This record gives sequence, C-alpha cells and structure tokens, in this order.
Amino acid sequence: MRTLALRGGARVAVVAAQWRDAFGVVTRGRVRLELRDGEPGPVLGRGAGFWLRGTGVRALRNPGRRTARVRIFTPKVRNTPNDGGAHEQQG
Repeated sequence: MRTLALRGGARVAVVAAQWRDAFGVVTRGRVRLELRDGEPGPVLGRGAGFWLRGTGVRALRNPGRRTARVRIFTPKVRNTPNDGGAHEQQG
C-alpha cells in the first residue's frame, strides 16, 4: 500500500504496467480522472474508490488548490514453492 499526494493542480500519468491491478481510494481532497481520449472524466471525492485497469484512465489530476491524497492498494506478490522463481499475485 502506498499514498499518492497530488498538490493543487498537479497531474500524475497512469502507466498501465505500474498500476496493474491497483485500486485507489481518495482519502483527502478531490481527484479528476483524465481519460485516454483527452476528455475530462469524473471528479472523485473523499471515500471514492476506483480501479484503473481497463478503465481508459490516462492520468489523475487534482482540480483543487489543496493537496489531495489517494491511497493505492495492490495485491501482494509471493513466491510459491517449486515455482522456479515465478510469482503469483494474491488479491
């Protein structure tokens, strides 16, 4: 789990490989989802949760002046016995 802090007006690109299976929850402020076609998406407020995989979101933007925070949850990766080093994602 990690926390993403977005200062007022800040934008963070969503790179699919880094956000795979990630679930976000807005814990402070508001966050606008920016869609791949360049259109502005919905503005999510405190307590709103969202998946990024397969949603067409290309960036997160803070439309306000105060810092917004998003808590990012991702499944844990673990090694299983006799897997030859392969990783299994747990959700």
